[in-house]
Amino acid sequence: MKPRPATVLLPSPHLPDADWADRFELALNGKGLTAIEVAERSLGNSPAWVRTLLKLRNRVVSVVGLKSEAPSPGKFGLIGPFPVLSRSDDEVVLGFNDAHLDFRIVVDVRAGSAVNQIIGMTTLIRRHNTLGRVYLAAVMPFHKVIVPTLLAGAASPPG
Repeated sequence: MKPRPATVLLPSPHLPDADWADRFELALNGKGLTAIEVAERSLGNSPAWVRTLLKLRNRVVSVVGLKSEAPSPGKFGLIGPFPVLSRSDDEVVLGFNDAHLDFRIVVDVRAGSAVNQIIGMTTLIRRHNTLGRVYLAAVMPFHKVIVPTLLAGAASPPG
């Protein structure tokens, strides 16, 4: 199965003043993945083309003074380039604040039925200014391809 868009309700406790959000979900046959495993398999093990796009993004945004390097680890370290702000078996929250916007990535797992598990990835954004709005508009075409790709990657066994 392919990840599908899902409904997100705002406000979210993870970023109460978010003004933009999206969510993708994927049903997996079987159960047993924790949110931490999903986050590490997806965000911590992105395909080479995604890592290349992130490097290009970092070069471009450094010109306008936005964060271009991985920020300091969160309370629970980093998964890929993202600080981990909170974590449990069912949910991992990653993200950081920047001058143009604040963002959170929420990775979660839940039982879908007696034989499958639903894994989800929600992106929450709070835009601070015009640069935040322009930035989000510029990355959106990539975001809509990258997030489902990362989520699908979580369905593959590690290695």
